[in-house]
Amino acid sequence: MTSSLKMTRAAMVEFLEKEFPQYVGEVCEVENDYSLLRQPINETHLRPGGTVSGPTLMTLADVALYVAILSKIGPVALAVTTDFTIHFLNKPRSDRAIMAKASLLKQGRRLVIGEVELYSEGEAECVAHVVATYSIPPNTTQN
Repeated sequence: MTSSLKMTRAAMVEFLEKEFPQYVGEVCEVENDYSLLRQPINETHLRPGGTVSGPTLMTLADVALYVAILSKIGPVALAVTTDFTIHFLNKPRSDRAIMAKASLLKQGRRLVIGEVELYSEGEAECVAHVVATYSIPPNTTQN
């Protein structure tokens, strides 16, 4: 099977280190059909009640989808989120990393729609589900 990836995992890690050094999670996999990211959890990610905060989950989901999109279109730093819907389904474990598996639902020239499933590492139960849209800047080569 031939790969349609325009950015490998290694290229993605290098790109994120340069363009988004504030992201401290790990890019685990960049495949044709999905990207998988891992966010270690510590006390700075927790809200009262000992659960992982919504902003932590939303950030991870947004970056995971960004990675899935860039793996297909190449290093387009100015691709931006235009719509983001998250459904919090279950309480994430605060003693485990959060995993985000992102895949694309529809890829057009200017808009890309994707989904992300978030879960506590080692658990099968989805803790949140995201559907989001990204806008791709004009004059971006996507062959």
